Amino acid sequence: MKKPVRLAATMLAAAVLGACGTTNSTTSTSQPFKAAWIYVGTAGDHGWTQAHDDGRKLVEQQLGTGVKTTFKENVPEGPQVEQVVEDLVRDGNKIIFATSFGFQDAMANEAAKHPDVKFEQATGFKTASNLAEYFGAAEDADYLTGMALGAASKKGKIGFVAPFPIPEVIREINAVALGAQTTHPGATVQVVWTNTWFDPTKEKQAAQSLLSRGVDAIGQGQDSPATGEAAKAVGVKWSGYDSDQSNVAPDIWLTGTVYHWGPYYVKRVKEAMNGSWKTGSYYGNIGDGMIDIAPFGQSVQQSVRDQINAKKEALKSGSFYEFTGPLKDQSGAVKIAAGTKMTLAQILSMDWFVQGVIGSPKGG
Repeated sequence: MKKPVRLAATMLAAAVLGACGTTNSTTSTSQPFKAAWIYVGTAGDHGWTQAHDDGRKLVEQQLGTGVKTTFKENVPEGPQVEQVVEDLVRDGNKIIFATSFGFQDAMANEAAKHPDVKFEQATGFKTASNLAEYFGAAEDADYLTGMALGAASKKGKIGFVAPFPIPEVIREINAVALGAQTTHPGATVQVVWTNTWFDPTKEKQAAQSLLSRGVDAIGQGQDSPATGEAAKAVGVKWSGYDSDQSNVAPDIWLTGTVYHWGPYYVKRVKEAMNGSWKTGSYYGNIGDGMIDIAPFGQSVQQSVRDQINAKKEALKSGSFYEFTGPLKDQSGAVKIAAGTKMTLAQILSMDWFVQGVIGSPKGG
């Protein structure tokens, strides 16, 4: 089962590793349990990494003086991650969370070296007795975000600033397109690839190129809110990703897919502390709260909110699933027959665009 790939932004490759440890004072002589996180970006990116760091902070809040957390940020993907892990193990961390796919090989190698440490890999697929993986069904919230974009677009021309042509992003774009077509039949989604997760300059330029082509609503799969900044300059409605980014441009904000990693992190750290931790593969969803949409912007009409919320409840109950046929690809050929639901394995390896998406799923 192929899982999504997270590649490091080249602008971060030369960044200096940052570390932050936090603990509360305690009168107990016992040592706090140590938990660590490895980030591909900065904890203040207003996107992917900030969402994970919010989860780390919840661990601190809920577990108090019994735990001490640490994070390493701006860590380039590749074999150098092993040295970061070695440092964390040497410092006494007993559970380590890595939040980018490019960390996976290093995590697997380190898990084999340190059987007494628990390792967790976000957006990966490798597991071992002390290595688990976790992610979330963001495509469900992407569909709802697409509904907001479709309703906001008068011309049915939606733009999307996309990082890498990988299954994680391809199914995100497809879900956005399908959602947009429910509120604006015939809507198209035009894609520009940035080939980076976090590069505000590139993201803004990509958004500007789409806006210059006449899109009148724009979404993103990037880690920063730079797309929103470009949209704000011309008054075009915008949907974000990873975190609630509404404060960047509240007048044009619609909503966005968000991750709530905190409850999962609290649960797994608790299990590591009490000895009940077990390996596994976790795929969170709207129903369990890992995935959601951010609060609606002020411009989203109540009727649209009601429509989106109704679909959200249908996703929770299982009475609706966005990747149910008939689904056609860009050429109009039927890829998924009527009434057939795509399997998890199929969506995790998705490499084709649905009808109405403009651009190549191979990148460019």
